[in-house]
Amino acid sequence: MFKNKSDIFVLDGATGSELDRAGVDVGMPLWSAHAILEAPEILKQVHISYLEAGAQAISTNTFRTHERSLAKAGMGHRAEELTTKAVEIAQSARDEVNTGALVFGSVAPLEDCYSPKLAPLSDVCEQEHGQIICHLVNAGVDLVLIETIASAHEAVAAAKVAKGEWAMSLCMQTDVLGTLLDGTPLTNIIQAFEHAKFIGINCYPATKLAQQVKHLRSIAPNEMAIAAYGNVGHADDEGGWINTDAIDPNIFAEYAMDWVKAGASIVGGCCGTTPKTIAAIRNHCKRV
Repeated sequence: MFKNKSDIFVLDGATGSELDRAGVDVGMPLWSAHAILEAPEILKQVHISYLEAGAQAISTNTFRTHERSLAKAGMGHRAEELTTKAVEIAQSARDEVNTGALVFGSVAPLEDCYSPKLAPLSDVCEQEHGQIICHLVNAGVDLVLIETIASAHEAVAAAKVAKGEWAMSLCMQTDVLGTLLDGTPLTNIIQAFEHAKFIGINCYPATKLAQQVKHLRSIAPNEMAIAAYGNVGHADDEGGWINTDAIDPNIFAEYAMDWVKAGASIVGGCCGTTPKTIAAIRNHCKRV
């Protein structure tokens, strides 16, 4: 899987914003996990839409099914149940549209994505990430995707307990090249991911992602595939959101081709992207 770096592998895009657009409750603390119980058919349709757009892999709606996240809504005891159900929904969509597509099991940071200082101590990270990874593997995902990790010690801990096929995608500072949100240079921890199927960067402005991909390509093992899936915009200093021209699917796809030129062979979308974004990427890939 992902060995031929000359082929472009296309991921899906955002799930939470698509659920929100469809009228599903995405309020915190459950966020997108509401859909697993309250709107499973709508969640399945989101997966189907990405597959029909040309995604070769869809990620499970498990960004908030850690026991820690669910406990904030009094549902911590249902972590395995909801994780398994989310995988089943994704697998059902895959089997209906394209049996050759893959189902990636999404593993999120234990706390807020943009607050690496909130990451628990390493032993806690190992225990809690190990739990959801086991749930995902037992449910039959094709690959465990540990993503949007902004804390170096959390990334290393999750990699340590990863099982089966797995990959790591990190959240980086926008103003410092090759540096995680917690301030750690990626070069300091890159060896911890030597057994990953690929290493990536996500939840990063699409407009600036190429430079980060180029740096990652320069420090990663030559045989390691690189993934990139960016946002259509970025957060502002007041906690709001500013869209860039990447909100246009075709312009986003042009940025994605820049990531490919910089060394990525796996591309897709993160915050704000839609099935139209993924379809545009697939169309651009045909021209490469």
